[in-house]
Amino acid sequence: MNIKITGSGISIPQKTAPNSAFLDHSFFDTSGTQIESSNVDIIEKFKAITGIEQRRYIKDDQTVADIAVEASQVAINDAKCDPESIDYIIVAHNVGDISLNSNQVNTLPSLASKVKAGLKIKNPNCVAYDILFGCPGWVEGVIQAQAFIKAGMAKKCLVIGADTLSRVLDHSDRDSMIYADGAGATMIEETSDEGGILSHKTVSYTSEGEAEFIFYGPANDKGAGTQYIKMFGRKVYEFALSKVPLAIQSCLEASGEPIDDVKKIFIHQANLKMDEAIVKRFYRLYKMSMPDDVLPMNIQEFGNSSVATVPTLFDLVRKENYGGHELKKGDLIIFASVGAGMNINAITYRI
Repeated sequence: MNIKITGSGISIPQKTAPNSAFLDHSFFDTSGTQIESSNVDIIEKFKAITGIEQRRYIKDDQTVADIAVEASQVAINDAKCDPESIDYIIVAHNVGDISLNSNQVNTLPSLASKVKAGLKIKNPNCVAYDILFGCPGWVEGVIQAQAFIKAGMAKKCLVIGADTLSRVLDHSDRDSMIYADGAGATMIEETSDEGGILSHKTVSYTSEGEAEFIFYGPANDKGAGTQYIKMFGRKVYEFALSKVPLAIQSCLEASGEPIDDVKKIFIHQANLKMDEAIVKRFYRLYKMSMPDDVLPMNIQEFGNSSVATVPTLFDLVRKENYGGHELKKGDLIIFASVGAGMNINAITYRI
């Protein structure tokens, strides 16, 4: 039995916010003190570290459910799948369905139920549920889908990663420039075709305060009592560099495939320098240098859209040779992610 991605789809929001959009913001540190550096300097330093030049936000009248449905429809059509034959709809997200200017997170009903309704699927045997797993949510959803298929519980699963982080931004926090919106969807199916998921690895760290690295907290300018997405960036960076390479190594070794055969690594688009450092350390475990063309990146153009980054990047490379990268039949690739929890996961996959 082989389990493969038979179709993919994305919804990239049309509203572009370049770095210059933050020039008139007032940035504060966590103590509530306004940062004295000019916004020009703050933004230039931010770009040098993260690589982000712009990000995408949904339109005012949209919510995450809307873009999740859009991406799903594209993936279903790409797979030439009858929606009524889907056994599971798994939606990974982190902040739920939030309307503009609302501080009310809406997770009832689940986003997966909203997606199923939006796709007009009538089959009651199509089970829809959400997964909250930080930025690695889409990867974990794919791992769960293959487990259902292996267990004989499903033949076709729709796995979606969608978030609208623009609705939970503290605009007085410099980190607000990182986050973006987006949705990516994939059809996962049992197939007689060669390749597919070869191995996977998931680890979760909480015993040394890791659960508090990314969290909800008050605004830096000590404004209204609304909670916003927050993180201890340095702690996340150090954690990722020390733990993610080992998880990817464990995943690859479980596949039995040699590192020389890895063509691409699709890693969560969190931070350009961090992602490059993670992959360099992964190759260093094998006493190798990172190949020049192994790491597709799109964070420069789309920002960090949480669970949507990996499926979005994969779809763009798969269909459009994004950034000069391409995928060929038989290529060995790795999906990997790290995020709130702190959770890490990876999949070894053959196209």
